Amino acid sequence: MGKKLHLLAVPIAAVAMAALTSLPAQAADGYDRCQPGNYCMFSGLDGTGDIIQITADTPDLAALGMANRANSDWNRTSSLVHLYSGANYTGCTAVTRAGSKGNFFSTYREFFESVRIGGPNGPSCGTPPGEDSPTVSTR
Repeated sequence: MGKKLHLLAVPIAAVAMAALTSLPAQAADGYDRCQPGNYCMFSGLDGTGDIIQITADTPDLAALGMANRANSDWNRTSSLVHLYSGANYTGCTAVTRAGSKGNFFSTYREFFESVRIGGPNGPSCGTPPGEDSPTVSTR
């Protein structure tokens, strides 16, 4: 009887090892979904929700389903990113520095309609009342 159990244990162990090695890798979540070199906008706070990844000027975020929906971002480019309140680079602008990530000021949540990587900048949206006044930022 001992031999039968030993012979049965070997195939069971092999099946268990195969199952463990075929587990899928865990997908990135939150901000970690943003690839290097991209400017990313998220529909939720703290990099949650839907994501878009931008590598070029985007005159209408509606085409990507993100117009007036972004609540947080991560600028993984080496440039300033200008966020416009209107489509086609109209309205007021806020700027996100290269390398910065975080939630938008509450005033700027679900607010932007176009994005320009690099210059030029438009008229500033200003710092919302009651928020710290950074040199240039959406946060």
